[in-house]
Amino acid sequence: MTLALSSCTYSYRPWSPPVLNRLNYSLAPGLTILLGPNGAGKSTLLRLAAAVTYPRSGTVTYQGIPSHKKVYRAAVAWMPQQITSMSGLTAREQVAYTGWLKGMNKRDAWESAAQALSRVDLSAQADIKTKRLSGGQLRRVGVASALVHNARVLLLDEPTAGMDPKQRRIFRDILATLADEVQVLLSTHDVADLAEECDQVTVLDAGRIIFTGDTQAFLAHAPAGTAPGRAAEAAYSVLSDTGAHL
Repeated sequence: MTLALSSCTYSYRPWSPPVLNRLNYSLAPGLTILLGPNGAGKSTLLRLAAAVTYPRSGTVTYQGIPSHKKVYRAAVAWMPQQITSMSGLTAREQVAYTGWLKGMNKRDAWESAAQALSRVDLSAQADIKTKRLSGGQLRRVGVASALVHNARVLLLDEPTAGMDPKQRRIFRDILATLADEVQVLLSTHDVADLAEECDQVTVLDAGRIIFTGDTQAFLAHAPAGTAPGRAAEAAYSVLSDTGAHL
């Protein structure tokens, strides 16, 4: 069993139209890219999966454990769009502080912070103040903070926004390595985030999942004759057009 949303409905206000309506979704192993335009409901789906908020109806579980349980929160980690550097703290101190907030004792949090930074290739920056890190490095501190308590599922909300192509490449390489150990769900509206290392693709449109499957099945939606390097963009366009008529 894995992380699963079952018949989940969510709206921001009781009288508002639902952002997600009776949505069913199970996260596959490895690295999954959650594609969709702005306003599709990607952040809402991730917030429900992270137990930051709860559905109006339906259930969210991990290995059968409901999202309101402490064990669920220990297994599932969330990295929001904005990562804030904590004034005066080094990278290791910020990650350790996050671990302490998640219930770890200070010694375990300090040791685990070093391991988490190593997993995201930031050991050399462990003693640098987070205010001095680049945007891409700060995003990796965010990932390390999500992993410090040994989470089994990592939810990332638009983590590559604002990164240049080189930073995106480094970040995706790190995620591909992490996906051997944890399930990763990365939301984006940019098909440039869909690389060959991605295992699965899910496309969300207007609160509905219009495709979920492995990367090759996604790319197969590209029309014959699509130019090399444009298959992901073409496949996404075809699926988006199909979804608009459903």
